[in-house]
Amino acid sequence: MGMTTTPLTPHGLHHVTAVTADARANLGYYTQTLGLRLVKKTVNQDDVTAYHLFYADRDGTPGSDLTFFQWDVPREQPGNNSVSRTSLRVPTGTLDWWQAHLTASGTPATPVTRHGRPHLDFSDPEGQRLSLVEGGPDGTPWDASPIPTEKQILGLGPAELTLPNLFPTTRVLERAYHLTPAGTYPDPEQPGRTIHVYAMNGGGPHAELHLRIDPTIPPARPGAGGVHHIALRVHDDQYHDWNTHLSSLGLRTSGEVDRHWFHSIYYREPQGVLIELATDGPGFAVDEHPDHLGETLILAPFLEPHRAQIEAGLTPLS
Repeated sequence: MGMTTTPLTPHGLHHVTAVTADARANLGYYTQTLGLRLVKKTVNQDDVTAYHLFYADRDGTPGSDLTFFQWDVPREQPGNNSVSRTSLRVPTGTLDWWQAHLTASGTPATPVTRHGRPHLDFSDPEGQRLSLVEGGPDGTPWDASPIPTEKQILGLGPAELTLPNLFPTTRVLERAYHLTPAGTYPDPEQPGRTIHVYAMNGGGPHAELHLRIDPTIPPARPGAGGVHHIALRVHDDQYHDWNTHLSSLGLRTSGEVDRHWFHSIYYREPQGVLIELATDGPGFAVDEHPDHLGETLILAPFLEPHRAQIEAGLTPLS
């Protein structure tokens, strides 16, 4: 397949996949306190003993997915070489409402400024570090959400990576993914440290990676409340081109992986963060009616013959 005319660069965050040790409590927090919709209830395709839960807007729009693997593991020990904070976008003018809502829900939230934008930093019950920021593309409201339509989460905002050094990672982001430097700002948690912003396809809060550089801390110890990987959106018709492009640079990738709801390529950047490229299509409605997303356990076709065994290994969510 020849190279397409559209520049070969991701055009935003696709999803962030994190880890929970308690899928039932996780489901309650993300659908009730944060008001997201469970759009796909499935299992980790590489470890079918683990749930894989996808939360998003009503339609599971690419760029709105925050997903979780359930593993019985201790809490993450935060540190270097990791995704250290996930942002979620909300409508302009709603941060005060969200601060009151989170406080009333038992989730303290701290106003900070990141890249010139007001944010609300908070953590979920397992210590997953989150932040709300205003703006970016609209999502599709979910009528059954406990959050009022005009206040609902729109999608993913910037993902923050904590790294010991800047250049090994930025060299890959610029050369392989064609991200562009988009400024710096002081780390609100450590004002003496600098965070470097890298933009995809013109940037905006839905299309940025924020690199927090701190050589003084040890590597993170993975666990519940931590992020497993981030995924960037690529155009469906460029998927094969991406595999060719990354291979031509000598990067060791997963090759093309069919996840049934999207197609992926995985690459662990030089400082250890797993970055996925994921297509928008075919989407979550390929095997469920849009009105009933997330209501039953869905398995990728290659796992369907093993359904009875898989279901027997899972704890019911309700």
